[in-house]
Amino acid sequence: MQSLSQNEVSKVCLQGCCPNLLFNSSPQSHTITKPRNSSSECRHSFAATTTSSIFPNTKFTNHESLPSLHESFSEFNKVYPQYSETEQVDKVRAKEYYHLSFSKHTCLDYIGIGLFSYYQRQQLQHLDPSKTQIASSSTPPQSPSQYSDIPFFSISYKTGNLKTLLLHGGHESKFEAAMRRRIMKFLNISEKDYFMVFTANRTAAFKLVADSYPFQSSKKLLTVYDYESEAVEAMISYSEKRGAKAMSAEFSWPRLKMQSTKLRKMIESKRNKKKKNGLFVFPLHSRVTGARYPNLWMSIAQENEWHVLIDACALGPKDMDSFGLSLFRPDFLICSFYKVFGENPSGLGCLFVKKSALSVLEASSLAGIVNLVPERRLHQLSEDSSGNDVEIEQKSAASSLQEEELASLTSFSRRIQTTQFEGGEGEASELQIIEVPADVGGAQRSNKNHQDKNVQDSENGGFYIECRCLDQVDSLGLRVITNRARYLINWLVNSMLKLKHPNTEGAPLVKIYGPKIKFDRGAALAFNVYDWKGEKVEPVLVQKLADRNNISLSYGFLHHIWFADKYAEEKGRVLQSKEGKGQDVTGNKKKDRYNLGVTVVTAALSFLSNFEDVYKLWAFVARFLDADFVEKERWRYTAINQKTIEV
Repeated sequence: MQSLSQNEVSKVCLQGCCPNLLFNSSPQSHTITKPRNSSSECRHSFAATTTSSIFPNTKFTNHESLPSLHESFSEFNKVYPQYSETEQVDKVRAKEYYHLSFSKHTCLDYIGIGLFSYYQRQQLQHLDPSKTQIASSSTPPQSPSQYSDIPFFSISYKTGNLKTLLLHGGHESKFEAAMRRRIMKFLNISEKDYFMVFTANRTAAFKLVADSYPFQSSKKLLTVYDYESEAVEAMISYSEKRGAKAMSAEFSWPRLKMQSTKLRKMIESKRNKKKKNGLFVFPLHSRVTGARYPNLWMSIAQENEWHVLIDACALGPKDMDSFGLSLFRPDFLICSFYKVFGENPSGLGCLFVKKSALSVLEASSLAGIVNLVPERRLHQLSEDSSGNDVEIEQKSAASSLQEEELASLTSFSRRIQTTQFEGGEGEASELQIIEVPADVGGAQRSNKNHQDKNVQDSENGGFYIECRCLDQVDSLGLRVITNRARYLINWLVNSMLKLKHPNTEGAPLVKIYGPKIKFDRGAALAFNVYDWKGEKVEPVLVQKLADRNNISLSYGFLHHIWFADKYAEEKGRVLQSKEGKGQDVTGNKKKDRYNLGVTVVTAALSFLSNFEDVYKLWAFVARFLDADFVEKERWRYTAINQKTIEV
């Protein structure tokens, strides 16, 4: 295959001229061949150049033979010269998230969008008189863990049901109103078209929809997930109890491409013309494999009388800018936010309900809607009430994450044993709330820190909340963030595939699931490591060893996998139960697709990820080329009989 020269690629592809099209591929069968346009040619050239230019004609059979970080970065910049245009991200990381460099910690397990920066939290720490001893130093803290128990807000559960709350409104503090407006502005969601409620987490948002949607009359629930999602599984469970018929898209082995023909058939199935078909739950891309799905499926579902719920939790921080919300106008949208990248994964979920869809909802009594409680207010409540009026949620990062998607996130496995991320005393100053007269607007704030794009104070009743992480993402923009992630994830995929065992067959060390080198793949990676005998190294062991090496990974479960007859033998070797008990294929095709799958290691890049992060992961995985290393760690793992990661 002939590829473009590096200079040509720089001009054509790497400047980001290929648009992130709304209709990024056709939902028709992939066997249909279409003439290439300039965009598809650009994407093809990007993949071809990545493959041919990064370690060409090279395989690494020994972890000690890897090029150094400096050498690898130099070659990386030659292949992707436009990466230098993203250097502003490195400046933001160095100033606002310096704890990452200080701790030498590589965080590849954060999904969602950050609200605040670490530097912002440190500055607020200095304002707290109770922390004078620490705050008096002008140098960075000796250890990031000194601030690991400082939140910006906590949450309290609301009573009542979703429909009533949206229809008649409820008490909303100035802080909540300001936060809501800031998030909606960041996501480009109009208050004229959508209601928004805060939820305890992502799972709570899915449960609320399941408990409010009229499944008695619109019985179908159709989901499109190539991995097991705790939030979606909870939704399915609640929906089935209320009479729903749950269905799922399927994904073809070995590339895990969506079975488009089957999905279209389910969407276009016969229905009562007077009623909606049901609820179509659609993630814009997989947060485990990085696969992106054509947005056109939303239109197909709407044309066939489905309500549409968009799961935006796996989107990049600026992907909503190119989503086309005004074009597709989904009935529901869910996203999630964490507090501080690399330090505090606790946060909240957000549920958006289109105002025209409110009438279809039914009354529900499920908990999950929350108030955001500023710390100063939280302490007043604890002092002035008996505790019966407000149920305060004070969760550790570990318990919060157990309710979220991949229950094994462990970036804080060493710290969260003794740390409460939410709650604590003497931390009222941890909210950066600036109160100014409503008629002044933003004039009294410096342009350096608060630009015109921020929420106007007059709209927020005189309150302005600085979400510095959101501000940074807005400042960097879609192009810089998307291109940076594209270069890093494709370099990582290509480099992983260069790792081969030193035997005559040259068996690959790593198997990657889903898209490999691809222009528009997401910044998430699902993979497994295999020893020289071809046996899979348990993902939980890989995760635990990565954690020892200051690299935080996750693991997930791929399911709804469809095998053609020619892969029947491979199916028996590949599939296993969720508990990893072996290839216990039952013979019941439907049951096997739902209950059997593949456990995988997962890594997710954030907008703050840099080349050193992906290089460290690559170098760590390469250590599994050493058979002695693998056997020793397996023996140690078995000896202590550790079935799960302890947090």
